[in-house]
Amino acid sequence: MNRRHHIDALRALAFALLILYHWGMLYVGGDDWRWHIKSSHTYEWLQLPMLFVNRWRMSLIFLVSGISSAYLFARCSPLSFLGQRTWRLLLPLVFGMLVIVPVQPYVQGIQTGFVKPGFVDFLLRYYEFRPWPKGAFDGDASGVTWNHLWYLAYLWAFTVALVLLRPLLDSRAGLRLRDAVTGLRGGWLLLLPALPIAIETVLLQGRFKDTGDLVHDGYRDVLYFTAFLYGYWLARADGAWAEFARLRRRSLGCALALFPVYYWLGHTLPDDLPGAQALIWTLRSLYIWLAISAVLGWSKACLDRPFAWLGWANEAVFPWYVLHQSLIIAIAYVLVPLRLPVQIEAPAVLAGTVAGCWLGFAVIRRVPMLRPLFGMKLRERRVSLPGTASLGRARDADLA
Repeated sequence: MNRRHHIDALRALAFALLILYHWGMLYVGGDDWRWHIKSSHTYEWLQLPMLFVNRWRMSLIFLVSGISSAYLFARCSPLSFLGQRTWRLLLPLVFGMLVIVPVQPYVQGIQTGFVKPGFVDFLLRYYEFRPWPKGAFDGDASGVTWNHLWYLAYLWAFTVALVLLRPLLDSRAGLRLRDAVTGLRGGWLLLLPALPIAIETVLLQGRFKDTGDLVHDGYRDVLYFTAFLYGYWLARADGAWAEFARLRRRSLGCALALFPVYYWLGHTLPDDLPGAQALIWTLRSLYIWLAISAVLGWSKACLDRPFAWLGWANEAVFPWYVLHQSLIIAIAYVLVPLRLPVQIEAPAVLAGTVAGCWLGFAVIRRVPMLRPLFGMKLRERRVSLPGTASLGRARDADLA
């Protein structure tokens, strides 16, 4: 398969958006937008742009992960693929839960009153792996938490599912289904892939809470695996990518037009009106796919070129992802009590997070022991031959 530069760029930009989203969680107001720590400056008007992004951001990331998985899977055996993904997902997950994430439940526990100040004492209790009082922090029942690193656990589970389903996906029926999806053209490409998302939402969302624990998170398991599978199929579909690019203005316009309708109905229709919830969930599902289609189309049209920054970004995306939320929360824990004006506090939190990620990655990439702990490949020794460029530079993204 040819290198798709727009996917490399889109992966980096999707995770950059994730950092901005988590930064926004400090400042969005409302009971439904609780977080590990909140600024004294919160604004309910932020709910609208946050919701605009919230509905499709993780589905997009899992779709991109499916594309990346297809590239890797095409070059190795199922066992090799599973082994590589296990090493590069579960090792950073465990390391992150034990070393990077703990500052998050510590800060949240102080906010809820269940944890006393003193990070070392907290760690000694945290590493006992015993349940905490209910309400102490997200994941208190498990004793430890993966917080924002939940994505790694879900992606690993989807990797296992992909290996198990590979014979079915490569069967005649599986290939026909793939070709039917990737062969859609015109409005059908913007409508039909939303149908499974709508069915899943209507049937499952009311039955499962968003637990984030993988095992009891049935709705999101199915929703995100669908996006992952779409990505796996799209990796080989040149015609579909060209069609996304051709339809990019239409998909963007439809998404922008549908979002306010979905949002208004969600806030005005009575909860006890028969069929109201199903209608809202169906419109939301259509909005999710239209937004993703627009992102895919515009990325194909505008980003499919070998930008000079892509190599750096492909290496940086995993360490930045692992580090960013703990940095946001730690910096906010220091700055929020100072009651600074929001014009100072908010940029300071974001700048500190970016600087921390940048410096952290600068160290991680140069220390062989740290690289696998942050999902990076071990640096290969370059071999220079007469008349050739150096060999051994990794071309694969470090976060699929």
